[in-house]
Amino acid sequence: MNRRGFPKKQGLYDPQFEHDSCGVGFVCNVKGHKSNKIIKQGLEVLDRLSHRGAVGADPKTGDGAGILIQIPHEFLIKACRNSSIELPGRGEYGTGLVFLPQDKDERAFCESVFKRAINEEGQRLLGWRDVPVDDSNIGKSARDTQPVIKQVFIQRDSGLKEQISFERKLYVIRRVIENAINASDLKEKSFFYITNLSSRTFSYKGLLMPHQMEDYFTDLKDKEIKSAICLVHSRYSTNTFPTWDLAQPFRYLAHNGEINTLQGNINWMRAREGLLKSEIFGKDIKKLKPIIIPRGSDSAAIDNMLELLVLSGRSIPLSMMMLIPPAWEQDRSMSNGLKDFYKYHASFMEPWDGPAAIAFTDGTRIAAILDRNGLRPARYIVTKDDFVVMASEVGVLDIDPKNIKISGRLEPGKMLFINTERGRIISDEEIKEEVSKKKPYGSFVKRHMVEFAKIPLARTKEKYTKDIPTLLKAFGYTREDFKVLIKPMAENGAEPTGSMGNDTPHAVLSQRPQLLFNYFKQLFAQVTNPAIDPIREELVMSLESIIGPQKNLLDEVPEHAHRLRVKEPIFSNVQLGKIRNIKSNGFKTKTISTLFEATKRSNFKRAIDRICRESRDA
Repeated sequence: MNRRGFPKKQGLYDPQFEHDSCGVGFVCNVKGHKSNKIIKQGLEVLDRLSHRGAVGADPKTGDGAGILIQIPHEFLIKACRNSSIELPGRGEYGTGLVFLPQDKDERAFCESVFKRAINEEGQRLLGWRDVPVDDSNIGKSARDTQPVIKQVFIQRDSGLKEQISFERKLYVIRRVIENAINASDLKEKSFFYITNLSSRTFSYKGLLMPHQMEDYFTDLKDKEIKSAICLVHSRYSTNTFPTWDLAQPFRYLAHNGEINTLQGNINWMRAREGLLKSEIFGKDIKKLKPIIIPRGSDSAAIDNMLELLVLSGRSIPLSMMMLIPPAWEQDRSMSNGLKDFYKYHASFMEPWDGPAAIAFTDGTRIAAILDRNGLRPARYIVTKDDFVVMASEVGVLDIDPKNIKISGRLEPGKMLFINTERGRIISDEEIKEEVSKKKPYGSFVKRHMVEFAKIPLARTKEKYTKDIPTLLKAFGYTREDFKVLIKPMAENGAEPTGSMGNDTPHAVLSQRPQLLFNYFKQLFAQVTNPAIDPIREELVMSLESIIGPQKNLLDEVPEHAHRLRVKEPIFSNVQLGKIRNIKSNGFKTKTISTLFEATKRSNFKRAIDRICRESRDA
């Protein structure tokens, strides 16, 4: 079903490859003091990031904008009087904006799914509030796709003693509703989306330009709406289509950049879903799948992952350190304890890598992190009166220079972290040192991880063929490859000019037979931005792989490190022999033949099925 305003999958276009690049920022009071001033300053930051958004042919329709704040309890009590909703105390209810279909019957169906899911999960639906909006100044494209926006209120059951338990229950409720409606037969262009469902945070967002936010969501003009935290985002959908639901912030984060490893990240998570178990979620873990919601952007996907990690029991800084690690491998200044932390977590969570500046919050802690290369800007100012502003650039707020305590920029792989509960800024060194000492990660790695370089060579005989030209042709090498690429490297040890770019047509457009390898080569070439080289950029790049059986992602057990660490991605036959004959540390291997009779295409398909079956059985 396609309900998001995207074109259908067609030709070489597929909506799953949506990316975006944007402006991001936050303002907060370090001591946690809530005020309307924080909201106004957040909106001003957002307005000054408008040039980082985009517009199309319709000059009044942007790519999306939004803000995420702490739940404005006093304001909501006042606003709910008109809806005959009586709210309980702060933290005793969850709420969020819901984008609903324009069709009355379909809207009623969605609301009935909400009610059923809330009741089945043992909570109570308090009611719906019609969110006041003024669409007189938004563009035609935005108005044509505009959903009906309502605010839902859910009361916490007395059996849930802790607020974090209620947050987890709201997460389960949201996923149950989303899965039920995705499986329904709503009309293809009907629109449904839950912006957020939380007892801690609340977001306003939509297919708007930054300066339209306050006029569109008239709530934002009320002086009773207060927060100590305000996270903002102005979207530039780099190679995507602007839609209401892909406006940011999402539930936990706002993102400027691209996740270049996205398809691998999504595929790995999909593969791990079958292993997921959780004492915290119990049987509810099944209701959360798929963890990464299909047809989202790269930013939405990493938000899905962060949400799972945080609500399954990991702290928010630990979770983000797992997802976006710094360039730790070659960093001689990093402590061994912190390196052990990253080595351990790399054994079961690959980096969500790419140029990125990400701001994230759980409602009491707010932070920003930069990618390992530092390919996106992030500047911040700390004032003498406990105020912090961070944004994609300087000049987003007018601040008296005499009041500035610290002015700086985020460095590659570093984190700016503010805990409003503790009322202080926690340095990158302190937060990472604290997290890395939670468990003896060094002993986990030392006891379980096997270094490929230390495995003894196997006794194998290399078999060579004299008919080298036929073999090379079978593997897709041409005379041009030899002349332009291989010869300069063999004779001079020089980087060939042929490696500076690749304009080879996609296999589907080519008149020549193509190797499967070329697909992966071109897939990678499309996303390196800018082009990078693992030799020239060795301080921030790593070619190592960690292979072997995986365990439940939601457990933090020593056996996660029971993997084989390989520093280079290309194996000779001798090196493959080392793996085939491995006896170290309880590893076992099985060799599966990939040969088949090439006389019929059906033989190839049967061989693929056989290989999958044998792999699964092994």
